[in-house]
Amino acid sequence: MKIETGIDLIEVERIKKAVKRWPDKFINRIFTKSEIEYSKNKKMKYEHLAARFATKEAVLKAFGQGTRRYIRWKDIEVSKLVSGKPSVKIHGFIKKLKSSNGIKDISISMAHTKYYAVASCILVKEKI
Repeated sequence: MKIETGIDLIEVERIKKAVKRWPDKFINRIFTKSEIEYSKNKKMKYEHLAARFATKEAVLKAFGQGTRRYIRWKDIEVSKLVSGKPSVKIHGFIKKLKSSNGIKDISISMAHTKYYAVASCILVKEKI
């Protein structure tokens, strides 16, 4: 078994400024409908959006896809299991990468404070 990891830290203020500067354009380019719905009614909506943004970055880093040439932000979707544990759904090119690289599992973790959001991603591959 081989493991790949990715981590990201972002200032919540960066996300807040982007949302206020380009409200619909930024939100709809980066987040899926379910991510927007989940975050918009939260008391700390910018913190929740920042945590999801950090998760998308952590997933990209774990996949080694810093350039994002063929990957759309919405190809990585953060959701919650019934237990409350965060999980990730993948679509598009990143889903093809998962399959072609023998990735069996994607595990994420995320947290936020008033000022920062952090996320990590672990990819578990089959033996090489």
